[in-house]
Amino acid sequence: MPGTLPDASAHPELPGGPPAPTGVRRAVPMARRKADDDGGPVPMPGGDPESVVEVRRSARRRRTVTAYRESGRTVVLIPAAFSPAEERRWVAQMVAKLQTREERRRRSLGGDDELMLRARALSAAHLDGLAEPASVRWVDNQQRRWGSCTPADRSIRLSSRLRSMPEYVVDYVLVHELVHLLEPGHDERFWALVARYPRAERARGFLEGVELANTAEAAGGDAADVVD
Repeated sequence: MPGTLPDASAHPELPGGPPAPTGVRRAVPMARRKADDDGGPVPMPGGDPESVVEVRRSARRRRTVTAYRESGRTVVLIPAAFSPAEERRWVAQMVAKLQTREERRRRSLGGDDELMLRARALSAAHLDGLAEPASVRWVDNQQRRWGSCTPADRSIRLSSRLRSMPEYVVDYVLVHELVHLLEPGHDERFWALVARYPRAERARGFLEGVELANTAEAAGGDAADVVD
């Protein structure tokens, strides 16, 4: 849907309303959200008490609600005309929907062992098996990089944020880092090897879209993500 982040959860069938001021943002602990008009507190579905939901209202948004992860929190975009009760109801629904989608993808991508097997298969398929990593693992501390590689010890790390993205994007980042085991820099030969992965261009376009959306959300801040 135009105007939303790739791979965000969205619900298109919501009532419109009169315009209201834009830029209203509010962050609250997920487990402290309230789900009824009399203020009775209930936990968010499957929510971590330490997690945070940030609600952003927009007068330009009339009939959609969108939710996505950003910098360790959940961002929910809603129409500015929503009442507090509508906000609470849709925040709860969209967070639950996002969690379900992420859990499904997490199961399909597996843990570090599965990631290593995936990397070896990609190396065999696209790099003649020449890229041989010693370790491949998910990490939670890469908020500005999609992936990284240390050729000296042949270790590869992928940001856990990739778990919410299509598998072909994860494979592209893996191939990118595998090529660094053969070519440490980003020279012409490096990109020629990366291009052996058939969906490299499409995956780069996907990640560039995410980076542009993150930069726009940061209102001019330095929020670009990179594959190193």
